Amino acid sequence: MTIPEEFPDLISFWDFSEPTGKERVARGAHPYRLRDSDPKKPVARVEEGIFGSHSARILPGSAFHIPRAECPALNLHGAKAQVSLVAWIKREPSPNAWSCQAVAGMWNEHSKRQYCLFLNLQIWDSKEQVGAHISAVGGATPGYKYCMDAAIGATPVPLGKWQCVAITYDGKYARAFINGKLDSRGGDGGSGSGGRNPYRYDGGIFDGGPDGADFTVGAVLRPAKVDDDHREHGSVLANNYHGLLGGLAVYRRALTDEEIRKLAG
Repeated sequence: MTIPEEFPDLISFWDFSEPTGKERVARGAHPYRLRDSDPKKPVARVEEGIFGSHSARILPGSAFHIPRAECPALNLHGAKAQVSLVAWIKREPSPNAWSCQAVAGMWNEHSKRQYCLFLNLQIWDSKEQVGAHISAVGGATPGYKYCMDAAIGATPVPLGKWQCVAITYDGKYARAFINGKLDSRGGDGGSGSGGRNPYRYDGGIFDGGPDGADFTVGAVLRPAKVDDDHREHGSVLANNYHGLLGGLAVYRRALTDEEIRKLAG
């Protein structure tokens, strides 16, 4: 398996080898430090891994974040912005099986969305697949209650097995991958045009400004409730990923299909 540092334009790569309660420090050009979102519910280190003998086990209520001001290179935005996220995961059963799961990204659902790798989005007749959520507007997709712009694969991500999942956005198409392969899916393109994966999306990535989203891993902030008039009420840490995370890499460009394949091993 190729290690993430072998490809250019890597921003940060975490292997989650640090002990429970310690900041997880990235390798690569930017050694950004992931901290526990709730110190009372730290993400545990477990003795099973991909890039070593350990990984992080994320459970409901636990997650990582980096304050926006501390990770400027991850603040990818603009009409020509590109991004790739690659994660090595081992899913576990979730008590909230209906809920979508945020693996990583700059994505705050208080109208501060940029990019995020999701599972189980449950939009456009999907469930359990990899989702590449991209937003050019920050808020909900015009005409909808939520953001509906995403490439969504065709293959459910299984429980209890290590998987390499990835998303890319090249400024024109969002793509979702599983185990090194583009998980192609046709059908209704939703608010874009063409198929669901790849998904045509020409808008670029939203610029959240200084008050935009933090970089989060394992969850996102979202309103506690959105009413029928699309008004937001409250804020909660939600959309928890549930399972092991053995590695996470973020690039400032869209990796090629061949690069994704090599990273998956």
